[in-house]
Amino acid sequence: MTIERLQPFLASSYENFPKGRTIGVVVFRTTQSETIFRTEGTGEPMCSEYVQAGIENTESIPRLVMTKRKQIAPERRKGREFLRSNGLLYTAPKSNAICALNTNAPCEMCIDCFLYGFAAGGEGAQKSRVWTEDAFSVLPATELTGDRTINAIFENGTMRDEKGNPSTALNTSEYIKPGVHFLDIVTFKDVTADEMRYALGNILLTSRYGAVSSRVGRMENQILGVFGGIAELPSSLELVQGVYDKLIADGKPIEHPFNTDALVSVTQSVIANWTNKRGISMQLSVDELNELIADVDRHWDLAEQETFLNRLDKTYESLRKVKSESKKRGRNGNQEE
Repeated sequence: MTIERLQPFLASSYENFPKGRTIGVVVFRTTQSETIFRTEGTGEPMCSEYVQAGIENTESIPRLVMTKRKQIAPERRKGREFLRSNGLLYTAPKSNAICALNTNAPCEMCIDCFLYGFAAGGEGAQKSRVWTEDAFSVLPATELTGDRTINAIFENGTMRDEKGNPSTALNTSEYIKPGVHFLDIVTFKDVTADEMRYALGNILLTSRYGAVSSRVGRMENQILGVFGGIAELPSSLELVQGVYDKLIADGKPIEHPFNTDALVSVTQSVIANWTNKRGISMQLSVDELNELIADVDRHWDLAEQETFLNRLDKTYESLRKVKSESKKRGRNGNQEE
């Protein structure tokens, strides 16, 4: 089984101290609709950075950036949807409310808190064991964005209401075109098999990113490679630069829209050599990768989901007791002395 191939790089149970077991995942992200990634408010340009085009090609080009926060936040929210529906989010001791993101009051006991980490405002913290980094577009940003003018007419079919007042719902906004490809590296550090299934499921099931609404932000994620080792994979930027160099060398046209299958093939040829790099021990074959994805799908299937999540949740039970007893000792410490 595929999971057994990865066993040397998986923890048998959650541990407080890291042991250098690393699983690297190559994620291929493709926009399926207009998408907006920016860190400032409405009217600001898309997130982009000037970087070297390739490792060998030293030309400087602007690349769109999907920041790590734009990746991890929606993926955590997707997993927490299922934790909430299965009653696996706990009451936060600080707020006496159900665990929620961005409240500075995590429950410190749910699967999401244990895996993705938390900082409880000076009362404790858990390091994340899912490491992300900025993902970069393969092609230059100048080819991948457009401007859309948005207006909202009144029911009389004009931009003025029955009193003659003009509509203020007129705006021009920059967007990322559909069919844009981002390459990304996600690292799992000292995770168990079920924790890996949970995190991979979050990536594969999340379909909306960025400044989302019901109409924009649709994205498809594919897993192109899974590696085991004692060190991280090359960075997302190194990957996208390696792919760019190969596209140039192969004479393929570097223009949007780029054929997805061709880009997948080039990316797989680039990562095929990564097991020769220091600290990277093995890569799952195509069949093993397909088997792993099928395993994840099976555990997230509606028929198996409740059993899977409850099994993973119970692995933290002893740690919750230790934390609870520790807090109790802390509160009563002066009386016992």
